Amino acid sequence: MYAIVDIETTGGGAASRITEIAIFRHDGAKVVDVFHSLVNPEMYIPPFITRLTGIDNAMVQDSPTFYDIQDSVRQFTKDAWFVAHNAKFDYGFIKKEFAVMEEYFQRDLLCTVQLSRKIFPGYKSYSLGNLCVSLDISLENRHRAHGDAAATVQLFEMLLQNDRQNLIPTDISVLA
Repeated sequence: MYAIVDIETTGGGAASRITEIAIFRHDGAKVVDVFHSLVNPEMYIPPFITRLTGIDNAMVQDSPTFYDIQDSVRQFTKDAWFVAHNAKFDYGFIKKEFAVMEEYFQRDLLCTVQLSRKIFPGYKSYSLGNLCVSLDISLENRHRAHGDAAATVQLFEMLLQNDRQNLIPTDISVLA
């Protein structure tokens, strides 16, 4: 099982928080469940982030906090590989949110940037936007969690189909 994740945040720094999350639970053949939510970061969203994502302070003021959605995040990623484009970024933010609640969050990571470099070598750029253009993947609502995660699902499925080196684990028992 794979949990394909994308988040949006208030910025890239250590004090930044999550503003949106999307998780597509994938069984290796298809998406079997989806979780998506705006998240109240309990802090100000800078204008440059609003210009990038379209997420502003008014949009998240009545949204659940990460504390409110923690059970869904935990359940959707449980017993699954945590898959994301630049996985350490998304994983780091989620891990930090759980740490704020004094909970240790541990998942095994698969990064579609690293996998793409090995399975589809030779591209000039491995950013999600550029890979989507190069591989003819539909990318709607760029820099929004649901749109980017949906594109990452398509990329991941292409990676699975073209993984001649068996780089992508298919047996969850290796997580134990």
